[in-house]
Amino acid sequence: MSVAAIDHTGPWTVADVLALPEDRSHRYELLGESLIVSPAPGVRHQRVSHRLHVAIEAAARAAGAPVEILEAVNVRTPGGMFIPDLVVVDRAATVDDPAVLDAEAVQLVVEIVSPSNADMDRTVKPLRFAEANIPHYWRVEMLPTPRIIMGTLHRGRYIEQAIAIAGTTTAVKDPFPFEINPAGLATQ
Repeated sequence: MSVAAIDHTGPWTVADVLALPEDRSHRYELLGESLIVSPAPGVRHQRVSHRLHVAIEAAARAAGAPVEILEAVNVRTPGGMFIPDLVVVDRAATVDDPAVLDAEAVQLVVEIVSPSNADMDRTVKPLRFAEANIPHYWRVEMLPTPRIIMGTLHRGRYIEQAIAIAGTTTAVKDPFPFEINPAGLATQ
């Protein structure tokens, strides 16, 4: 599969990326002034995203947290604009249906690692989200078995708060009480 030619000269801006035609086969993100193009996620990835979304949403409601859980939305950071797999965002920030959420309103970012985005999810995005002061970053690793590495921002970087391993229920208190056993996230 190839990416359609994009006629653009010079550095990219958030406005440039938002002006691109809708394309469900790719995700367009902005790293500094460079356009990053990656394939849209596959079925397994979407299954994990949906199931994790449902679990996080149930925990947020049970805690009475004034948040909304969203999948694949634009988040503006000082280092560009990214499309996390899931975000927990202050509900007030979504009232006007923005095309881009400001990082200040985001409490948690979740990235699901797949072969096409592994380096971005493990190294680049955590740095950029930490620079944006997003309090929590969770990374879902699928191999060899599903696990969630849950990080909390501390002095400008994410410190491992917990690792949820398949077959074990793991509990965290922030951004609200949440328990999960990731064993069933990817199964049909």
